[in-house]
Amino acid sequence: MKTSSFLLINTLFFIVLDLSPRILVNSQAAATDSCASTFDLKGRLLFDTTSLVCRSVWDAQGFILRYEETSPNLWSFILSAPNTNSYVGMGFSSNGKMIGSSAIVGWVGAGGGSMIKRYHLTGQTPRQVVPDEGNLQVVGTSSSLISLSGRLYIAFQLNTSLPDNRILYSVGPAGRLPVRPGFQLAEHDRKVSTILNYASGESKTKGSSSSKLKKSHGILNMLGWGIILPIGAMVARYMKPWEPVWFYSHSIVQSLGFLCGVSGIVCGFVLENRLGVDVDKHKSLGVIILTLGCLQVIAFLVRPEKESKVRKYWNWYHYGIGRGLIILAVANVFYGIHLGDAGSGWKAGYAAVVSVLFVVAFILELRLWITD
Repeated sequence: MKTSSFLLINTLFFIVLDLSPRILVNSQAAATDSCASTFDLKGRLLFDTTSLVCRSVWDAQGFILRYEETSPNLWSFILSAPNTNSYVGMGFSSNGKMIGSSAIVGWVGAGGGSMIKRYHLTGQTPRQVVPDEGNLQVVGTSSSLISLSGRLYIAFQLNTSLPDNRILYSVGPAGRLPVRPGFQLAEHDRKVSTILNYASGESKTKGSSSSKLKKSHGILNMLGWGIILPIGAMVARYMKPWEPVWFYSHSIVQSLGFLCGVSGIVCGFVLENRLGVDVDKHKSLGVIILTLGCLQVIAFLVRPEKESKVRKYWNWYHYGIGRGLIILAVANVFYGIHLGDAGSGWKAGYAAVVSVLFVVAFILELRLWITD
């Protein structure tokens, strides 16, 4: 009789979603969650948790995953994460990329109400993260979100023979929670892509060994395309009185910039393959920049003599392609810093370098006009 009364009272606080989740909020004190601690949610879940495999899957954010194949074609999951006044997401991807994946996302609202929803990630913008869609076959009565002692426990079951082993975890920006009616997700504040071996329980963070390659990609491209090439262009334009020093200096500087840039792009292709991330726009701009750089090299090799009638048109071509390359390169460097989550320090540092180059070029251009 007491048990029935308890369940009836708790049912009044349930928010019925398309997943039909059982949602509970509890502020009772409990030990910090870990795989070494005793896991006890006091029977508040609608499926058995006694034999769940437990793994720490994102140490930096304190994410712990428990799972098991409860029966054929039925998998149980419980994701434990700190409650930081933000949403917590767990996505399943066939290729490790965000686009095309499906996710379970949970959060506790400003008023204390808790939510858990499915999302389909069709693109990178918030509007392309569509609620109530995706290919996850969630058992409707299995979903629960429990808030206990500063942690969120997102529990659900999937009908599948084997879930995708490329798992994405994310944390939303603090204080920017999805709200009715659209439940639109703000862009995540932090994320990680992992590979989970369901048989052994081993979870590997994709790209954890690629930090040096990521830095090499960024630094080489920034130096080559975004700094050295603009300097080489300035040498060609403002050192013309020093013949033939300007020509050899221009050739050497641009060759160095081109080699650095090509090396950076090669690092980028390797990095993309290793991380499995979706950076199509960044990559497309990089390919265009590389193509323009190759065209400049070809133009140098077929450069006509000064007395040639076509030299004027060659100059137009060479100057136009060069300036377009530099503009695209600078823009793509900033875009790459943004995609790589390098932080405001990198943006500010590169912006300072570009500003100095711009000021120097402006002064030299002004001096050139006055001289002419």
